[in-house]
Amino acid sequence: MTRRMSRSFSMRSRQQGATLVVVLILLLLMTLLGLASLRGTVLEERMTANLLDRGMAFQVAEAGLREAEARFDPPPTFPGSGCAAGLCAMPVAGATDRWVDAGFNGWFEGASVDPSMEPPRYFVETLGLGLNWPKCDSLPENKRSPQCETPRYRVTSRSAQDGRASVILQTMYAGK
Repeated sequence: MTRRMSRSFSMRSRQQGATLVVVLILLLLMTLLGLASLRGTVLEERMTANLLDRGMAFQVAEAGLREAEARFDPPPTFPGSGCAAGLCAMPVAGATDRWVDAGFNGWFEGASVDPSMEPPRYFVETLGLGLNWPKCDSLPENKRSPQCETPRYRVTSRSAQDGRASVILQTMYAGK
């Protein structure tokens, strides 16, 4: 009987080390799984914050467009060349677009929409006369009615927050 007890005792002592190794491997796997899940959560949080910033910047730029379009009643007087108070002369063909040019300083600062964000900046360019409807194009210039052509404008609005999303919106506006 003593022989049996000593034999079962020695088998048990050999198995205890294997359990510890298996538990440590499972703990390592669970830790890696937890870290991967945490990394995904942090990435999703950043994506959500960026989406929120872009949405807010879009709304500010949109408010700048609406404010610029409100300046057309009554129609404004545009300078002969260059820009003044957010109103710009017709763009020069082949020149760098004003909204792309880093040295352009003709932006007009609009009204603040949200105190936590910078106000929108915008400018309006005159583009000359444009045709109103397709049949005007088929008529010779000397037979066109004055109602066939109306002044066209390009409105550009920008919302740029320091270290956050930047949005530039443009719209074409047909005057009266």
